[in-house]
Amino acid sequence: MSPGPSDLPDPLAIVPFGGPVDAVVRPPGSKSLTNRALLAAALAEGRSTLTGVLFADDTEAMLACIEVLGATVVVDRDALTVEVTGTGGRLAAGPVELHAALSGTTSRFVAATLALGAGPFVLDGGAPLRARPMGPVLDAVRQLGATVTEGGEAGHLPVTVSGGATGVGPGAEQARVTLAGDVSSQFVSGLLLAGACLPGGLRVELTTDPVSRPYLDMTVAVMAAFGATARADGARAWVVEPGGYRAARYDVEPDASAASYLFAVAAVCGGRVRVEGLGQSSLQGDVRFVDHLEAMGCTVRRDRTATEVEGGPLRGIDADFEPISDTAQTIAAVAAFAEGPTRISGIGFIRRKETDRIAAVVTELQRAGVGATEDADGFTIEPAAVRPATIQTYDDHRMAMSFTLLGLREPGIRIADPGCVAKTFPDFFDVIETLRPRSTT
Repeated sequence: MSPGPSDLPDPLAIVPFGGPVDAVVRPPGSKSLTNRALLAAALAEGRSTLTGVLFADDTEAMLACIEVLGATVVVDRDALTVEVTGTGGRLAAGPVELHAALSGTTSRFVAATLALGAGPFVLDGGAPLRARPMGPVLDAVRQLGATVTEGGEAGHLPVTVSGGATGVGPGAEQARVTLAGDVSSQFVSGLLLAGACLPGGLRVELTTDPVSRPYLDMTVAVMAAFGATARADGARAWVVEPGGYRAARYDVEPDASAASYLFAVAAVCGGRVRVEGLGQSSLQGDVRFVDHLEAMGCTVRRDRTATEVEGGPLRGIDADFEPISDTAQTIAAVAAFAEGPTRISGIGFIRRKETDRIAAVVTELQRAGVGATEDADGFTIEPAAVRPATIQTYDDHRMAMSFTLLGLREPGIRIADPGCVAKTFPDFFDVIETLRPRSTT
């Protein structure tokens, strides 16, 4: 048995591939789809079956929370399935304690959901999650009529939610909340997911343009799969119809954010990588990452069931990554090997992710000898010879995975705290090894 993330050497030395790749691979299930489907199933009437489920730290946090809220969960990790018997939108009676670990999706989706019950509910997470902003969704829960009390810094975990939404009786009018959309799309998604279980439905209005709009479209699609109706009303508003959720069978797509690292292997090392399960009809906006690889000089082939990237001479690009910000670190690693500078913009909000991802990318590229500077809303990369370095990962899974790409091309790269990949891709380093050309082992 190969070592799990917690058993990896720290730091982990990355051995270069030494040649082009030729691989077909299927990444683990989408974290974003798994957590949305788990919550919808937990709020549904009846028993749902989810297949292709991702089992990682973030989804384990959601599984634990929906059980505490009253859903019955049967897990088969070998078969990648979960059966969920839902609550019909009725949450467990309080007092209830929930722990979201380090999962932003879990904490923000669950926080909105707590407005459906009387509580009291105590929602908390690990220290890094406590540092991440929660204010917009907490204010929205207050607008719904619940009482929210922070246990520490305002707008942050831990919080106690009690009282439930007002106007929840028969014939209740549509609820309405207003919040900013430029901090995280997860706040809006959580409200949409919860809104289907409000007797009058919900209208969500944003005071700013939303970031990561594809994730909101994904939320609407998952809701529809479980019988709920939500629709955009212009650029800054969504309407959720009442009626709740119905049990369903749901197949989780492979994770497009995780696939970005695999596509990038072909870009960095040459050769081709075909990712099965991410075809032309994928729900995930992050499949558009390959469009930028194409702009950099790669060849991209798409069909109904898969996407393939073939490497080519790389050139720098100037691109707005706001819709696909989770792949910004991946493109940064690819850009280190391009001809000419790369400028990535539109991602100022990723400073408030697991770490300040703009500062972290620039710091670690500089550590490895690559020219990089911070911009107000992104970063600029000036390619240079990659030199040996131990890359710090800041308890951020995406730093570990993206900077592994440097070491697949050049010797001397080591990844500190490689076990942090357990957050979303526990088998990442094993999967990377399946891509290694046989002649370079």
